Amino acid sequence: MLPLENTYLHTMRLISHPVLCNYYVTYRCNAKCAFCDIWERPSPYVELKSAEANFAQLKKLGVKVIDFTGGEPLLHREIDKLLEMAKSYGFITTLTTNGLLYPKWAEKLAGKIDMLHFSLDSATREEHDASRGVACFDILMNSIALARALGERPDILFTAMENNIDQIETVYTTLCRPNGLVLILNPIFDYNQVESGPSLSNETLDKLSSWGKRKGVYLNDGFIQLRRDGGNNTHDPVCKAASSTVVISPENQLVLPCYHLGLKAFNIDNNLYELYQSEEVQQLVALEGRLPECEGCTINCYMQPSFAVELNKYWWKALPSTLKYNRIKGTWKELLKI
Repeated sequence: MLPLENTYLHTMRLISHPVLCNYYVTYRCNAKCAFCDIWERPSPYVELKSAEANFAQLKKLGVKVIDFTGGEPLLHREIDKLLEMAKSYGFITTLTTNGLLYPKWAEKLAGKIDMLHFSLDSATREEHDASRGVACFDILMNSIALARALGERPDILFTAMENNIDQIETVYTTLCRPNGLVLILNPIFDYNQVESGPSLSNETLDKLSSWGKRKGVYLNDGFIQLRRDGGNNTHDPVCKAASSTVVISPENQLVLPCYHLGLKAFNIDNNLYELYQSEEVQQLVALEGRLPECEGCTINCYMQPSFAVELNKYWWKALPSTLKYNRIKGTWKELLKI
């Protein structure tokens, strides 16, 4: 049998419409993570009226999942209403938080987030707080307890770096397994001018891949394969950021080809469906993964949906972990509809 990377020399598009919306409800953040620069940006907050109009248009475009992101999404004073509204339209909802504001929101958010992620980079208070730039470890532990008491099933989102790879074992054995929490391993990635530390070594990639096979651990093995391959290749791009994902900014603009590159932003003006289908936008969509800045890219939040819409070796690499996670979370039936 041919190796997996040689089996599918030609790719085939499986899904022709966007499946995910990365909805930036604000760029503001109450942490100062060393591997992120979004907290440095000034930002308004998404308005409910424009959000509802966009939800209807996203539904028409075929989007199934809305990731409420930031910044810190819980800084939005009406985040519970945004989530409730999204659920009323039938979207799968996801939200990642540092946990600082979760105790304030816990009861109002219960039942409104299908995939709730708490960011944790170390089992050691000092190391985690240093990584996040604020003292949040103790509040995060309280947030996990609150979520579980309310019947929520949060995940632990662990940003894997060269300097914290040995922390996975402790996080897994002392926090995730005893509390029935899924451990999501999120390999660090570079973007723009942000210094995220040394690139992940082959030894670290091997360790991560091995961890992904453990019970209650989610790691998209497509991420590992892509790093072994040197990232996105502009001559034969795996990135489908603009055609698989709709990015909406706090200013209510459609951002293309992705947030991190953000070459152009279009005012939505209650016209998202027509705007996305317009010639100017589709010309930019056609350049996804082919721009000079796209060379070597490994940004997980765009590669994840990219792997889902086109049949290639990364689709096959991602499939087992995708099925595993959605089975655990109970969202596999919705996944089949995509």
